[in-house]
Amino acid sequence: MTDRRHHYSTHLVWTGAAKTKSFRNHVRSYEISAPGKPVIAGSSDPVFRGDAARWNPEDLLVASLSSCHKLWYMGLCAAEGIVVLAYEDEAEGIMVEEAVDGAGQFVQVTLHPRVLLAPGSDRQKAEQLHETAHANCFVTRSVNFPVLHEPVVEVAVPQGS
Repeated sequence: MTDRRHHYSTHLVWTGAAKTKSFRNHVRSYEISAPGKPVIAGSSDPVFRGDAARWNPEDLLVASLSSCHKLWYMGLCAAEGIVVLAYEDEAEGIMVEEAVDGAGQFVQVTLHPRVLLAPGSDRQKAEQLHETAHANCFVTRSVNFPVLHEPVVEVAVPQGS
């Protein structure tokens, strides 16, 4: 039997000061890299004393859920012969701080994909494929909170109509 496991590795380097002086004042900047890919500049969320110009883990988690759904959806549409002209998503995540020490967790992410299909496309089938994409997304299947999706699917009007 073939090994069906997939392995992913990244490298993280703290790019802050040479030492941590205090919880309050240490620099939270870091870089994430992997061979052959652009470096991602990261930090903590500004609420947690991070750099707003850098990606934070919460941003990356929401982006990961959004991109996984998009990749599954587009692949399913292609397999069904549904031509997608445009796709975008405004994903939103909700994280709550539950503990006195500031520890928290995500309680929900909602995806808002907007899809434009080629004229004559099967809108109903395209809407149903969001359910299949949701059920198959590796990242969605791996988290312990609800990932909702509220798609808007439109069919382009033929030119000259």
